Amino acid sequence: MTQPPRFNVLGVGVHALSLAEARDRLIAVHGRKQAGCVFATGVHGVSEAQRDPVLRDIVNRAWLNCPDGMPLVWLGRWHGHRSITRVYGPDLMLAVCDVGRAVGLTHYFYGGAPGVAESLREKLAARFPGLAVVGTFTPPFRAPTPEEFAALQADIAAKKPDLVWIGLSTPKQERFAAAVAPQLDAGALVTVGAAFDFHSGRVRQAPRWMQRSGLEWLHRLGTEPRRLARRYLVNNPLFVIRTFAQLTGLRRYPLD
Repeated sequence: MTQPPRFNVLGVGVHALSLAEARDRLIAVHGRKQAGCVFATGVHGVSEAQRDPVLRDIVNRAWLNCPDGMPLVWLGRWHGHRSITRVYGPDLMLAVCDVGRAVGLTHYFYGGAPGVAESLREKLAARFPGLAVVGTFTPPFRAPTPEEFAALQADIAAKKPDLVWIGLSTPKQERFAAAVAPQLDAGALVTVGAAFDFHSGRVRQAPRWMQRSGLEWLHRLGTEPRRLARRYLVNNPLFVIRTFAQLTGLRRYPLD
């Protein structure tokens, strides 16, 4: 497949995709090897990339960098991409798990607290009969040791999943995916953040009206204030200021 067009958000190239197009591109990975990394990037991911040039390079080199957040969708439309929609990580996961059954797409879940990946497999298997989840792996909170990574590598080599879904947090999951993708016998690595907690039932999602209106951050801040206060109360205002400067030409943010 040809790459979809990108637009520049503070030096981060975001692919102008709809949820359906992103879903179809992931399903087309079936039978392929090492297609690359797929990131669901929102305001938080763009903000983290402002502070970390290495992370910005990782995101800009992704096979797909999807607009996971309404502000990025609005900016994409401002740039003329009228068909763009939000490619929300949790929704992308559900769509791919559902439609991918028709082609025998296989999945592997990496991430979450102890028991979350297994609960996720059970919940999704009940929701989508015939779903092929070939393995799960719960990583330690710290970086994996060489022995732990070797165990993951061997498990994936034995099961050869089409998609490895990674549910950590940004920017940890993007750094991890980019580092290990060339070493894993899988089709593509897809980072989906809190999707593991949402779909396993561990954390309650924001109502749809809040998601559509760009207010999901407020719901998440209310449910996890200590962990997410800096992300939303500092990063969000900075994102607005920087975006205004970019759109008005006061500051340039070139794509590396």
